[in-house]
Amino acid sequence: MEIFTSWSSWAQAEGPVSEALPPGTTESLRDAVAFARAQHGVQQRPTGRPYVEHLLEALEVAVVGAELTDRDVLVAIVLHDVLEDTPCTEADIARRYGSGVAELVRWVTKPRGVAKVDYLSTLVQAPLHAVFVKLADRVSNVQELQRMPWRFQRRYYLETVAYIMPLAGAHPWFARWFGEWRTRWHPRVERLSAY
Repeated sequence: MEIFTSWSSWAQAEGPVSEALPPGTTESLRDAVAFARAQHGVQQRPTGRPYVEHLLEALEVAVVGAELTDRDVLVAIVLHDVLEDTPCTEADIARRYGSGVAELVRWVTKPRGVAKVDYLSTLVQAPLHAVFVKLADRVSNVQELQRMPWRFQRRYYLETVAYIMPLAGAHPWFARWFGEWRTRWHPRVERLSAY
């Protein structure tokens, strides 16, 4: 199972991104990373690492792993949490990156006041490109799940199997990656469940 943690800064991502993608897409991603960094500010991941590292991991998943090249999908991956976690609005995204990116980010944003399982269950209706955004996000979140407290590990594993893995069939690389991940994690979760 491949792990995607090589890009913790845009400086590390830019070379591989510019080799894989057209100059215009690379420029859009450079701008999106700077915008996301400014929006997320001092936010951290649950592990205490800067939040932008998660966004770059998800981008690495998409570019290096799944070999996605669509500009709107990749920019939406970088911006996928700004509506949920920052004051940024969908209109802000649309003005800067276009309505296509804004729509993708909206699809992967849990609406306020909606239970997480209710939101996740709606993703089966999402456009294919929004599904790709969500899959890249979740690969980043689960690839090193062992760093989290065991109760979180179990809950997140079960949530991923129930709601995210059915979406992975939309792309062969994601289907294979999540299949390998589940094979590795299932015995661990069974052990955790015994406690």
